[in-house]
Amino acid sequence: MLNNVGNRRSFLATSAIAGGAMLAGTAELGQTAHVAGSEVLKVGLIGCGPRGTGAAVNALNADPQAKLTAMADLFMENIRFSRENIRKLKGVQTAVDDDHCFTGFSGYQGVLQSDVDVVILALPPFFHPKYLQAAVDVGKHVFCEKTHAVDPPGVRAVLAAGEEAREKNLCVVSGLAWRYHAGVRETMNRVLDGAIGEINAIEATCNTGSLRCRARQSGWSEMEYQLRDWFNFTWLTCDLPGLNSVHDLDKAAWAMGDQPPLKCWGTGGRQVRVGPRFGDVWDHHATVFEYEGGTKLFAFCRQQDGCKTDISDRFYGTKGRCDLLRCRIDGEIPWRYEGPDCNRFDAEHAALFAAIRDGRAINNSLYMARSSMLAIMATWASYTGQEITWERAMKSERLAGPTTEISFETEPPTKPDARGEYPIPITGLTRFI
Repeated sequence: MLNNVGNRRSFLATSAIAGGAMLAGTAELGQTAHVAGSEVLKVGLIGCGPRGTGAAVNALNADPQAKLTAMADLFMENIRFSRENIRKLKGVQTAVDDDHCFTGFSGYQGVLQSDVDVVILALPPFFHPKYLQAAVDVGKHVFCEKTHAVDPPGVRAVLAAGEEAREKNLCVVSGLAWRYHAGVRETMNRVLDGAIGEINAIEATCNTGSLRCRARQSGWSEMEYQLRDWFNFTWLTCDLPGLNSVHDLDKAAWAMGDQPPLKCWGTGGRQVRVGPRFGDVWDHHATVFEYEGGTKLFAFCRQQDGCKTDISDRFYGTKGRCDLLRCRIDGEIPWRYEGPDCNRFDAEHAALFAAIRDGRAINNSLYMARSSMLAIMATWASYTGQEITWERAMKSERLAGPTTEISFETEPPTKPDARGEYPIPITGLTRFI
């Protein structure tokens, strides 16, 4: 049974990729060259927005011998702003000259063709599967931000890239950063060892205020506008489950040994964030996932101002309960983590660089793909009002965005009407293919 604690624990112990953190999911590099401890690790950044900038700083924090040497983004102003801010914080570790700043839709190729050792992917999630595969193809280690895919073909592409990386002994590390937090890891290990017994229910909540909207500027095509304001378009983000709630879905999946659920159903809508400037995304979702054996995952996400903020993950078992982000277990064997605090964003890069230097390969691709699929299922269960099974989702050919090369003149998959309003998914009418 998939909700058996022993089986969940053994699944993690025996699957090199499902463990996916500093100690799990490693394999010897064999004959693949790796960087010695005293050598410079060259880092390339693809996607120079706020999260990409932050990820680059985290990477340089994690290894004083790492240097940022190449950058790419659709827009040169993003590169300039990002490079300057990284340089202010990390000084000489920022070693990107103008010749290694690449723009446009092919800019990522400039980074991949340079002599970087590691590539950071921090793009609108729609692009992650393609760029992940491209990086692995040319033999680069990869750190990929969440969410890793926004549609089922993208999930399958992540799995394929992960398998190729495994064959090449390359590292693939996920931006699902809680798996690298020391206190959360220790708490989760105790849960998987049976500290709260069999898990009956999981509550995964990510309720926050609104994120930014970017105002349309004259001269922008529709595609450029959507790419600049990508938070608000489903084809680029997979809506709130992909944009925010995926972290909580991933922690729930971790507690279940990364075994997939049987099915899910959900509800949601768009009550507050209405009007053209909010694109086509909703502002709240609620989803119920069901696992073999009857365990249920209740997942909630909301972006509405003036409401209670709650980011939490709670597991309810036959012998107790766990508040994961408080690193606390109550019940028959109460326990609380008392170790040092941990910057999870630095820690994931520290694990990546240590593995490269030690001649090991971390491969997080299995849980990257599966947790992204949970976000996809949550979004489309809410949109359709229908039950969606894991099997159906994994076989789906539904594509979120264009299948051809994209330019600023490409027509995006959603377009505004004469009033500037975008078509919104309607529960009961929208279909999942």
